[in-house]
Amino acid sequence: MKKNGKKGAAVVNTELNKTEFFEALEALEKERGIPMEYMLEKVEAALMASCRKELGNVNVRVDISREKKDMRIFKCLTVVEEVTDPKTEISLEDAQNISRRYEPGSVVEEELKTRTFGRISAQTAKQVIVQAIREAEKNNITREYDRKKEEVISALVQKRDDVTGDVWVDTGTSSDVLLPKADQIPGETLSVGDRVRVFVTEVNHSDDDRAPAVTLSRTAPAMIKRMFETDIPEIADGTVLVKGIAREAGSRTKIAVLSRDPEVDAVGACIGTRGMRTAAIVEELKGEKIDVIQYSEHPEEYIAAALSPASVIDVEFDGERNATVHVAGDQLSLAIGKEGQNVRLAAKLTGCKIDIKGIKTT
Repeated sequence: MKKNGKKGAAVVNTELNKTEFFEALEALEKERGIPMEYMLEKVEAALMASCRKELGNVNVRVDISREKKDMRIFKCLTVVEEVTDPKTEISLEDAQNISRRYEPGSVVEEELKTRTFGRISAQTAKQVIVQAIREAEKNNITREYDRKKEEVISALVQKRDDVTGDVWVDTGTSSDVLLPKADQIPGETLSVGDRVRVFVTEVNHSDDDRAPAVTLSRTAPAMIKRMFETDIPEIADGTVLVKGIAREAGSRTKIAVLSRDPEVDAVGACIGTRGMRTAAIVEELKGEKIDVIQYSEHPEEYIAAALSPASVIDVEFDGERNATVHVAGDQLSLAIGKEGQNVRLAAKLTGCKIDIKGIKTT
């Protein structure tokens, strides 16, 4: 009775191990997004590799049942009249001692017990499975970042280098991503625990099992464009189009918009009542000023609008991207801006060289 009890316990433990194995694969699928079918394929390859390590050049078949939570390995021997390779063949006489139905060319399957495999075989199987998990996680991360490329995403600051000002942020993947000081908004100091929005500028794939190299930025002009496209309903639904953007991060941005619906004011839709819509974006950008400009196909109108908040008297455009702008004397400094910033951004936005002249008015 005691002996039978021990045998029963061994059977229970074996079944429990298999159950735990499948539960582990289900957890990988649920928690890390690694499909069980993918892992079962890799496990099959791992078991076959273990067999080759342990038994040499043999033919094996791996039978894995997800439904039954069971896996079995069989050594496959071909029935022959005369055996030349005992690792892959079995004589007709020996086969028919097992079953009279076997004939030359038939395959006899002999179940192998994985518990008899040596340490090297087990290590080989483990390495294959670990590598499969790494590959699957890398593929998941790569697909995720490919979807996020040129998008604005939320990130949580996890670590900060107080010497360089560089920070590492959690973007929802398995590893933190570097946000260099040079790609942070000038004047801002990000601390651990801060939640910020970042723009995914580049996703460079690696040839090994490392995760892709991701480049993040808070200074890219395209970041503000995507924020407007995300946060302004009329832009999100295509009623208002973003036609151009010029930015000096941390200081000022000019963004040109155009309405496709004559009933919708593009500038008003973006600014919102009392500036509420742009206020949230300005707050995220640490107070960076944003001028929303009415786009026009007519260069004179577009250039005049781009010089906002200055009032323009007239624009002389030569048709070759050169413009002379006349403003009242009291508007000259406003049109040029501090250290020439306003006219510089207007030129960048419109693609024109702008020469501003003040004139006296009575």
